[in-house]
Amino acid sequence: MSVLWGVSFDGTPLSGVVVEFLKTAARLSARGHRVHLDLGYDIKADKGAFFRPYRDEAGLLPDWVVLDRIDGVEQVRGYDRPFVERVLTEVVQREAGAALRPEIDRIAGELAGRITATWERLGVTMVMVENGTLPENPTYTEALYRAIDRYGARHRLGRFVFWRDHDLMWQSEPGIAKYGRFPYRETPAPRNSPYIHYFALHEQARARTLEWVPGLRNLDVLPNTFPIATAEIDARNAGFKRDYGIPEDAPLLARITRIIPQKRVDRDLHLLALLPDAWLFVAGDVEEAPAEYVHLTRLAERLGVRDRVVFGGWLTPYDTTTPGRYSVRDLLAHASVVSFLTSYDYESYGNPVSEAIASGTPYVTSGYELYNAVYGSAGFRAPVLDIQANDLPDAAFAREVAELITDEGKRAEVVRVNQELGRARFGTQVVDDLVDRLYPPPMGAGTRLSVVLPVYNEAANLRSVLRTLYDQQSLDKDSYEVVLVDNNSTDDTVALAREFAAAHPDLAVHVIHEPEQGVSCARRAGMDFAAARSRNRPDTDPAQRFYLVSADADCQVDAHWLSELLDAMETTKASIGVCDYYYNADHFTGRPRLWDAIQRTLRCRAVTFALFGGFPDGKGFAVERDAYERAGGIEIFYQLQDGKFVSHLSDDWDFGIKVAGGGDAITYAPRSRVEINPRRVDHAIDEVIAGRAYGSGGTIVMRDIRPSAPAVETDLTEAEALQAWEFSIKDFTPKNTILPVLLTPALLEDDAVIGFFGADLAARLGERIAEIRAGMRVVDFTPIHAYKTPSYRLYLEFADELFACLRKHVGEDIGAPPPLPPCFADVPPERFAEFVHYYCEDRESGEAHNYFGNGGVF
Repeated sequence: MSVLWGVSFDGTPLSGVVVEFLKTAARLSARGHRVHLDLGYDIKADKGAFFRPYRDEAGLLPDWVVLDRIDGVEQVRGYDRPFVERVLTEVVQREAGAALRPEIDRIAGELAGRITATWERLGVTMVMVENGTLPENPTYTEALYRAIDRYGARHRLGRFVFWRDHDLMWQSEPGIAKYGRFPYRETPAPRNSPYIHYFALHEQARARTLEWVPGLRNLDVLPNTFPIATAEIDARNAGFKRDYGIPEDAPLLARITRIIPQKRVDRDLHLLALLPDAWLFVAGDVEEAPAEYVHLTRLAERLGVRDRVVFGGWLTPYDTTTPGRYSVRDLLAHASVVSFLTSYDYESYGNPVSEAIASGTPYVTSGYELYNAVYGSAGFRAPVLDIQANDLPDAAFAREVAELITDEGKRAEVVRVNQELGRARFGTQVVDDLVDRLYPPPMGAGTRLSVVLPVYNEAANLRSVLRTLYDQQSLDKDSYEVVLVDNNSTDDTVALAREFAAAHPDLAVHVIHEPEQGVSCARRAGMDFAAARSRNRPDTDPAQRFYLVSADADCQVDAHWLSELLDAMETTKASIGVCDYYYNADHFTGRPRLWDAIQRTLRCRAVTFALFGGFPDGKGFAVERDAYERAGGIEIFYQLQDGKFVSHLSDDWDFGIKVAGGGDAITYAPRSRVEINPRRVDHAIDEVIAGRAYGSGGTIVMRDIRPSAPAVETDLTEAEALQAWEFSIKDFTPKNTILPVLLTPALLEDDAVIGFFGADLAARLGERIAEIRAGMRVVDFTPIHAYKTPSYRLYLEFADELFACLRKHVGEDIGAPPPLPPCFADVPPERFAEFVHYYCEDRESGEAHNYFGNGGVF
């Protein structure tokens, strides 16, 4: 079993730091990791728990967490609370600790040995460090770095350490320089390590860290995350107010906090005094700073609100079913408003604000230093107390809070906006995606294929598509898996995918998220995810090939789709396998002209794919993993559309060009069949006829064609059918008869290719390709669009002969080439090739792209 070791530098049984650890660890626990957590009592000297045994702390944590600590730390000579405090004052604050250096080095070495010994005993495979850059105890931080290097090297681990800094605490309380001054020369700085991935909570924290350590790599932003689900009163928590003596109809202010001076709970008491009907519930440990608790109770008495204040102690940070125990969400279900009137320079994130947003409770806050960096600039709505102008709440601020409590319309709108923003910025999907990316779930030893399925709002089709993937014949379920990549769906797509996975446990279905919009981005994310995991399959033959397979969320696959694709790849040892695609004829009953245009294109494709192998289409292709990585994976290109950059649609086609251009083979698997969803033909028929279904002027994008109403299934007129066919064949011919030999001229010496073109045409094509290559001074036709100009030129120069080849090998109904663009009418025959060059290289108008249709229409 995998073992996760967590260590919190916070030194308290429950805090925002510990809560965030639990959220991330829960994801790994669900995968089978055994979770151990060291609360950091033996690290932090100012919390009064140094070397103190655990008591009832486990009751605050889920039962899947084992409270633990490093064996024998108390036995390290000289390592005690006075030593830690002395290092903080003399080394960190005064930067005058040269005399302590030998002792720090000795103790750090001994601590590192204790840490690695504990990890060895448990068989630790992953470490999560929470707030490890906190310079409270540089000796322990240095020991931890040494232990990580030693343990990682010994077990040849990758980045097995997840190091998250919640607080840039050396920047807090700047007036007393508690943690020294920039550039913090005596604090162990984050360091580049092959074993550590660092995380900051927001961009400002990341920027400050890089200001301190300019060359630091592997530093990402990971906000604290929360499940966005409205907290509700139910049968289990209905007695919350009663149990704490709060009147059922009383407005309730909730404050979730450590009860220490820096949290400024006194402001909540002053606010309560201005809201005579309200009550205040303070969830926090009254024993952490007893003097502050006494101060607050006396202040409440002086303000006349003591009878309306409940100091309720710690609440569990997770939903609980234990009788008599309540969670933070139970409090929020009953709260009218969450208060966060904290100090200006003490907070780095402000978890209670996020908890309120996620639970559907309005909040009020002070304008602390980082409020705008985390919430304000993102547009979250709340009354904000300007503590630079007013240290305490005044009547005007109290009126804002009262309005938020009593105005149901305003309250509902605030909750709606805040939850919508919260879902995108710090929903639990954020951390789930990151954990899946950096620490992907294991892959079974027998898995040979990962089917990658990009999805965006495909709830209407998803069940049937997943069913066809599940119903694959001639393959064991443990030989393939499905990786569904959600691309920001707003419908029930993800819920349906998880529901299907739960109902079909014999097929591995992984759901990951790709935040950058675009099918190419989603396909790349899924293939990268599968490729990385495939290399960690246990007990597999290194020579055994592994395949990444692309599928389309609106197309259904035949029962032998995967087995035939696998057989073709294994037999030919090709790098890419291309499927056969078809439409269901029943869908086009009564539309013979449209059906004829479609069928002629598909017949042409069958002939040329069998000859050249074809190029991959996202609807169905396989790529051998090593070839995928050799080519650099799916490459994302960008183009401008209406003044904005959007990802290019044809990543699949361009990827095939890159693979073929690198000398790897492509094979055609005609018995591996995919049924195409006809909705693009049905719902964009005017654009299909005009050759603009995928854009114009060289911009190739996928427009959303989800039907808002049933298609009007009428046939084309003769003129429309001719126009549709001409655009289809103009798009098809340069790509499928010219491009293969342009990329690989040696094909023109192959007997089958000569049989298709004829010896004379094959020879002249070879000569012309060499001339164009030399004239363009281009030696690599694989970059996006680089192939188009020469392909278009060769098409226009050889169109009559190319169509003669298609008529001979496909059928006489292929007919003659479509008419030339009108601009060629006045071009002298002897200068035709010259003007073809100008036409195809026209970078301003995109006329050539428009003539050739900008993407296959069928």
